[in-house]
Amino acid sequence: MVSRSCANFLDLSSWDLLDFPQTPRALPRVMTVPGIISDLDGDGSDLSSEVTSYSGGSRERKIIVANMLPLQSKRDAETAKWCFTWDEDSLQLQLRDGFSPETEFLYVGSLNADVESNEQEEVSQRLLEEFNCVATFLSQELQKMFYLGFCKHQLWPLFHYMLPMFPDHGDRFDRRLWQAYVSANKIFSDRVMEVINPEDDYVWIQDYHLMVLPTFLRKRFNRIKLGFFLHSPFPSSEIYRTLPVRDEILRGLLNCDLIGFHTFDYARHFLSCCSRMLGLDYESKRGHIGLDYFGRTVFIKILPVGVHMGRLESVLNLASTAAKTKEIQEQFKGKKLVLGIDDMDIFKGISLKLLAMAHLFETYWHLRGKVVLVQIVNPARSSGKDVEEAKKETYENAKRINERYGTLEYKPIVLIDRLVPRFEKTAYYAAADCCLVNAVRDGMNLVPYKYIVCRQGPRSKASLDSSPRTSTLVVSEFIGCSPSLSGAIRVNPWDVDVVAQAVNSALKMSEAEKQLRHEKHYNYISTHDVGYWAKSFMQDLERACRDHYSKRCWGIGFGLGFRVLSLSPSFRKLSVEHIVPVYRKTERRAIFLDYDGTLVPESSIIQDPSGEVLSVLKALCEDPRNTVFIVSGRGKESLSNWLSPCENLGIAAEHGYFIRWSSKNEWETCYSSTDTEWKTMVEPVMRSYMEATDGSRIESKESALVWHHQDADPDFGSCQAKELLDHLESVLANEPVVVKRGQHIVEVKPQGVSKGLAAEKVIRGMVERGEPPEMVMCIGDDRSDEDMFESILSTVTNPELLIQPEVFACTVGRKPSKAKYFLDDVTDVLKLLKGLGDSLSLKTTSHTQVAFESIV
Repeated sequence: MVSRSCANFLDLSSWDLLDFPQTPRALPRVMTVPGIISDLDGDGSDLSSEVTSYSGGSRERKIIVANMLPLQSKRDAETAKWCFTWDEDSLQLQLRDGFSPETEFLYVGSLNADVESNEQEEVSQRLLEEFNCVATFLSQELQKMFYLGFCKHQLWPLFHYMLPMFPDHGDRFDRRLWQAYVSANKIFSDRVMEVINPEDDYVWIQDYHLMVLPTFLRKRFNRIKLGFFLHSPFPSSEIYRTLPVRDEILRGLLNCDLIGFHTFDYARHFLSCCSRMLGLDYESKRGHIGLDYFGRTVFIKILPVGVHMGRLESVLNLASTAAKTKEIQEQFKGKKLVLGIDDMDIFKGISLKLLAMAHLFETYWHLRGKVVLVQIVNPARSSGKDVEEAKKETYENAKRINERYGTLEYKPIVLIDRLVPRFEKTAYYAAADCCLVNAVRDGMNLVPYKYIVCRQGPRSKASLDSSPRTSTLVVSEFIGCSPSLSGAIRVNPWDVDVVAQAVNSALKMSEAEKQLRHEKHYNYISTHDVGYWAKSFMQDLERACRDHYSKRCWGIGFGLGFRVLSLSPSFRKLSVEHIVPVYRKTERRAIFLDYDGTLVPESSIIQDPSGEVLSVLKALCEDPRNTVFIVSGRGKESLSNWLSPCENLGIAAEHGYFIRWSSKNEWETCYSSTDTEWKTMVEPVMRSYMEATDGSRIESKESALVWHHQDADPDFGSCQAKELLDHLESVLANEPVVVKRGQHIVEVKPQGVSKGLAAEKVIRGMVERGEPPEMVMCIGDDRSDEDMFESILSTVTNPELLIQPEVFACTVGRKPSKAKYFLDDVTDVLKLLKGLGDSLSLKTTSHTQVAFESIV
């Protein structure tokens, strides 16, 4: 498979990236297809050079991109050579279980070691050949600013609902750290570009470290098959909107085909942010949530990650695990063991957990001497004042509880703050009577899953030991695994009284109930493991990318605001040069123009037309061969006043309810203007919704009533609009009206009223007068204009009319439409209309010149 070189591409950021050293050279020369060597040496600046992408032949391939490669690195003390081994605990490595052995995986990421620049070429070669890994080498300065700076001190706290309200309480936004984040993502994209086969490979990006990477990749290959999974929480819009680069990150994620979240809450927050900040709506399509983003459907996946069953069970089978389990059981014989395993950070709620245990011993005094909390503290993944304070508070609380409720032989809190081997953790899981996870905010947290599996024991020994399996869980409501553990006791970690009660309830629960809860959890966890999660995500990604080659793609936007417009292959821009020849040779023309968003910008406060608009319309109307109509939803009084200088201009007001062929003609309507009894039913209903929805209003027309909610809260307004639509449809079921929902509106109008019928009426009128149009042009920008496009296309192809005019249906804005042409904005529309008028004057001048020369 041949593709263009991808080593580097144009810088997308709207500011200069920091001057960090790039990877010193592209991947070394490697054999890609038998007999072909890819020429990727050098800086890769020649984008037009043809090279063969790295590929494993015809095998199905997935490219997994994450901050860290699934490798463990260390330097041999004797030879000083680097040694690499697979990290069996890495999620990127474990997800392979969801695929067939024939599936090839290529990993892109950084190493957990600092490799000198003069060693990077050799290391790259080894990693690619031995592990199918592509390393992204970041300088120490860039790594520090990217990971420890922006990721851990700005994104990670914000995504866990922590705002830097004060300088000493979290780090304020630092644009240099953001630039480092963009620079690092750019380096990751360069490495992906060097190895990707864009037509066949699927790219799966992991977690918040690489949220603008999709923009870089989509810029290079518009049809790249791209998925992203967020392993942290996604905050509510009130929190997320405080991020100064919020739009750039949202647009980065939306450049994917599929975005995955652990819970519906996280997905809901993301969708709310897209609605409030980018004006995007979403809908469920056959059970799958999708966002329409410039013609592309971005799908949302909701599925929590699972554990690797085989990995856990293999550790359970170790002799060291069994021996340690017996040792723990003997150590805490006669006592109930409550287990906590958490990272040392401010969001894991360790101090709150200790306060809850103190309250347990204070309230349920009979448990003193009978209950022990073993709290294993994993090393902190970040550093800073917050972590130090959390660690200090944890030790102080543990010491205070042990002094108050402990004895020389009994310590109610056992704090293990060291690197605990996997077999020892597994032994504690297997021995614990209850597992307490008290995090105040956590993306997923697999500790409860691991606890359940370890309490079940290895499946290979199930036949030897038929005793019932039991377990009890007390979990925080604010962790990602909570919704999937329906048999757990869920608690608010901030309420230490309730947590203490929950622990007491868990400890005194009957064995039968413990068994039932355990079986329910184990059945779910064993069938929804990490392989199931990965396979399900990739199946949805394949479905999301199914129609990539059925549409044309355009890249639009600059910097990190880049996105891809995906539209029908026949959809193209309407140019003056394309339409003028047809316009000149035709003798009878019908021109239909929308008003708002077509002749006047939708966002304009000034609603009446400019002098330029009136001049252009007047020029078109003065040509006797033109029948020009403004077709709008606005009222007839406003339109007739604003457009009064254009005497020959036709107007179809209120979506065609009223029609006037020129200022010399009277208004016509084929509808009974006296039949408005339905308004007395609609107006009170709309008014009640208006009063209940701040920012909404009612527009009263002669033919219709419209409820507007563009100034209301986006989510509440949309919710109220759906409810109002259902309410009105039930109230007006037997009335001769229709209820329609549009862009930020709910409208009630008589049946049969639409812009499409208005345009059809005008065309039929021209035919009846013996002046059938030879050319029809229709320009509009919103949903109501789609009716006009569809109606015109069906009308002019009707055999009864005996006409086959040239049709130019054109929408304003590059978006999916029934029209075959588009113009970018109001300026383009005026330029086109002016070009049509000027073309006739040029033609007249040319004919006059020829006549004069012939006389001479």
